[in-house]
Amino acid sequence: MSEVEVEVAEWRAAHERVCALVEAAEPAALEQRVPACPDWTARDLLSHVVGLAADVLAGDEPDDHDDAWTQAQVDARRDRSAAELVAEWRALAGDLEAWMREHGTRSLNDVVIHEQDLRSALGVPGARDTEGFAIVRERRAAKFHDAAPDDASRPGIVLVGDTWSSGPADAPTRVRASDFDLGRALVSRRTAQQLRDWTEAGDVEPYLDAFAGLGPLPEAPLPE
Repeated sequence: MSEVEVEVAEWRAAHERVCALVEAAEPAALEQRVPACPDWTARDLLSHVVGLAADVLAGDEPDDHDDAWTQAQVDARRDRSAAELVAEWRALAGDLEAWMREHGTRSLNDVVIHEQDLRSALGVPGARDTEGFAIVRERRAAKFHDAAPDDASRPGIVLVGDTWSSGPADAPTRVRASDFDLGRALVSRRTAQQLRDWTEAGDVEPYLDAFAGLGPLPEAPLPE
């Protein structure tokens, strides 16, 4: 199976897991705030994920996925039930898979990241060691290292997990945590204090902005 087909298959698997999570949830649970996206309820988060698929297929996808774009997806679906949102997303899935084969699998990032956000909101952990999660972690690690300061005074950082690492092994700054926590840290889902606590050597402070590549770091640890 080609790399693209693996990534499309991982998107489909995450899509089905999220649909199942939503269908199993009580309606009141879907109105709870999402700790990683506190401006949104779980249903709002689903609206964004569905809206992203619709917008991508319509040719409307800004490079930075800005707040106005994502909020418009939520607002447009404000009156739809969770069942209607799931039905819309399932109807779009085949076309989006075909689109990803032609244009790239960036959409995998969104569904993998938000699956974990949704699981946190609903209190249903899982899917932490999927191939899709690993792919997104690797992508975000590359972005992180590109954004991290690396000069004579700060010659590098290495992230060390249980089975995964990223960065030069001899880097003077070393952050050690679980594979899952590092993956979530790389998508701006871990606090600055957590990152400090996980630093075994060197100083993580100069790298905090790079960890905030997808938005401000949370002020309190997420319930994950």
